[in-house]
Amino acid sequence: MEKMASSSQRSDSNNGNTFFDVYGPEAKAEVVLKTPEANSTLNLQDVQGLVTWVLAEGFMPSWVFIKNKPLIPKVVMLYIPGLDAALYMSNSKLLAGLKQCCGNPRAVMALSCVSDGMQTIDALLTCKLKRKRSQSDLAENPNQIYGKDLSTLEILKNIPFPVSYYTLTAKELEDNGYCLSQPGFVSTLPVPSGSCPYELLALDCEMCITGEGFELTRITLVDVKGEVVLDKLVKPANHIINYNTRFSGITFEMLDGVTTSLEDVQRDFLKLVYQETVLIGHSLENDLLALKISHKLVIDTSVMYKHRGGSYKPALRVLAKRFLSRCIQQSESGHDSIEDARATMELALLKIRHGPDFGAPPSFIRKKFLTVLSECGKNTSFIDEISTVKRYAAGLSHVLPVSSDDDALLKATKEVKSERAHFVWAHFSELYSYFEKQAEESDSLNRRLAELMSLLTCKKNSAKRNKVKCSIAPELEEILGRIDTRVCSLYDALPTNAMLIICTGHGDTAIVRRLRKMLAEQSETTIDRDKIVKILEELQAQAEVALCFVGVKH
Repeated sequence: MEKMASSSQRSDSNNGNTFFDVYGPEAKAEVVLKTPEANSTLNLQDVQGLVTWVLAEGFMPSWVFIKNKPLIPKVVMLYIPGLDAALYMSNSKLLAGLKQCCGNPRAVMALSCVSDGMQTIDALLTCKLKRKRSQSDLAENPNQIYGKDLSTLEILKNIPFPVSYYTLTAKELEDNGYCLSQPGFVSTLPVPSGSCPYELLALDCEMCITGEGFELTRITLVDVKGEVVLDKLVKPANHIINYNTRFSGITFEMLDGVTTSLEDVQRDFLKLVYQETVLIGHSLENDLLALKISHKLVIDTSVMYKHRGGSYKPALRVLAKRFLSRCIQQSESGHDSIEDARATMELALLKIRHGPDFGAPPSFIRKKFLTVLSECGKNTSFIDEISTVKRYAAGLSHVLPVSSDDDALLKATKEVKSERAHFVWAHFSELYSYFEKQAEESDSLNRRLAELMSLLTCKKNSAKRNKVKCSIAPELEEILGRIDTRVCSLYDALPTNAMLIICTGHGDTAIVRRLRKMLAEQSETTIDRDKIVKILEELQAQAEVALCFVGVKH
């Protein structure tokens, strides 16, 4: 009954007083969290589903009841990563404002601790929708999107997700072996003022084997039209042991008389590829390693087309055969870096034009959450740091990039007062930034591990267990206090009947990833390896229990 009523009245939901004639002048919207069933947990899609139920064409959630739903003029979602259930419970006095504003929270099962924060945001800000029959997984002829008669702007027109959505996150760069701060490496530079750099370039390199290992022998860059913008042979600094011709296509005759050095092509490269340039390639970490260049803005087609949940990366020739109907790397004389670079560019453009689920099983597609709301006639305001804004803002979103929680609060307070905005997203990042900093500082990490080890030891003695309490660092105490103050301030600014959803996403996954890395690298520590494993198990279990607060302003 409620869904039928909301559907028939949704077109009038922008007129705040329309519903008072139906519900009465004293009517209020209310939130009632239902008693959770045994062994039931919420996930991030459940949290997102609440918003689509209130504002769009969603389904009634089973875990919460919304009374007088049409009276809700807007929904504000506040994302506060790092605040897991254990941290909240042990510091509930410092965070009393959250309960006062939204009542008791519900536990939410976070994504795996090995995922990064961007994947959590992705779960909240993208929707899985059933693919319509007309939305075939077969792309148009690659030549139609890769033709020389189209500009970059035309090729990238009306794409479902921005190009930045496909660039590797910091964790993905690390997991895939990209070297970002190695001795002897040079880094790409900011684009000079007034210049018009390439937005996208595809890179492929060929290497031979010297006494020092693999060294660069050829570099190729192509643009979105497939035009070659750089193609040079390179003389390795060390004696060549094996030209690796079967794979590199490089022969003794080709390099005979070549004097171009690695330093020469580095200079050429840095005149074409700037920090703002998106570099495309297949397992590009190997190419950048050979070039001895650090670059963070990367689309890697071996990751882009990697099957979700799969452990292997598809070969470039396999992807080219399947999606481009082209056979590459078949010549007995070796690979052609121009051919390979063009293939990676075309593959990336296909994915960018068709969306992140292109090439996946055809039952579902992903869509930006803000796009879904926009299609239902809802205006959105998006307040977050610049890289997140670039990934998830929809065409009609009011975009407000910020660099601090104070700035986020200031802008969010203004947006929630605006009658224009139906959905406001804001992100408070100070808490998780603190955890990341603590995980990277050796002294802070060792103190935390020693404290956790003593707690684990005391757990064996039930008589002492209740007497032991984990102390909280003064800096963390201040951060939690500021979070509480900011939440209360934002709540006070809400109009009557506005809904506030606070989702924490995950706990301290930064220390979990640091400990995993220490164990994998067998780093030397003052704590026994087996004890670190036990600490890791405890921390991981804690970080995976996030929270969701839901309240309505009265």
